[in-house]
Amino acid sequence: MSHLEQGLIRPDTGNKSWLSQFGSWLIDLVFPPVCSCGRVDYHFCAGCLKELLRFPLESRTVSVEALNSLASTGIYDGILEQAIRAFKYDGVTGLDKHLAERLQRVYEQTQWPIDLIIPVPLAEKRLDERGYNQSEMLGACMSKVCGIPCRSDFMRRIRETDQQARLNGEQRMANVRNAFEASDAVKGLAILLIDDVVTTGSTLNECARALKREGARAVYGLTVGHA
Repeated sequence: MSHLEQGLIRPDTGNKSWLSQFGSWLIDLVFPPVCSCGRVDYHFCAGCLKELLRFPLESRTVSVEALNSLASTGIYDGILEQAIRAFKYDGVTGLDKHLAERLQRVYEQTQWPIDLIIPVPLAEKRLDERGYNQSEMLGACMSKVCGIPCRSDFMRRIRETDQQARLNGEQRMANVRNAFEASDAVKGLAILLIDDVVTTGSTLNECARALKREGARAVYGLTVGHA
C-alpha cells in the first residue's frame, strides 16, 4: 500500500526513545490526531497529499549577508505549511521525498555550482525529542536525486539555542550567533545548506559564517518554505 493510499497516518517513531514513543502513543490515544483539513485519526491525509502535489512551485531567490544566495520553493502557508508541520512535528516522515522533490526542482533552476550538501544541524535536545532531523532527511533525499554528496557531520551546533519560532528578528540573530562550528573539510567547496523553513535567515546566515570561516568557497541556502 502506498503512502497516498495510507493517507500518511502513521508517524515514524523508530528513532525515538521508548519513553517518547509511549508518550506519543498516550497523547494520540487521549487526543486522536486530526489532519489540518479536519479528518480525525490522520496526521496528514491522502486528500491533503494530493493537494500538496498540485501546489505550485514558487522559486524565490534572495541574498542574505554571508549566503551567496538563498532560494525557497514557496511561501510557508496553506497546504505547504501544513505539510512541513506534519513532517517536522508529527513524525510524518513519508513526506520527505515529496518536499525534497520541490527542493530539487528549484535547485535545478538556480544552476548553482554545488560540491556538497549540508543540512542545518538540529539542537541535541530537540533531536532527542523528535527522533530525527527533518533537514537531514531532506538533504539525504536531495543527495540521491542530484548525485551530490551530503554530509551532516561537517557542521554541528556547539551550544543549545531557543526555538527560533518563539523569537522576533533581533532575538533570532542573537540566539544563533556563533552557535555553529564547521569542519575544515569544507575548504574550497561550494556548499548547499538545506533547511525546512526560512524566516529572517538568521540560522542559515550563521551556518554560512561558520562554513566560510573554515574556507568554504561559496555557501547557498535552499528551503522548502519561506515566511
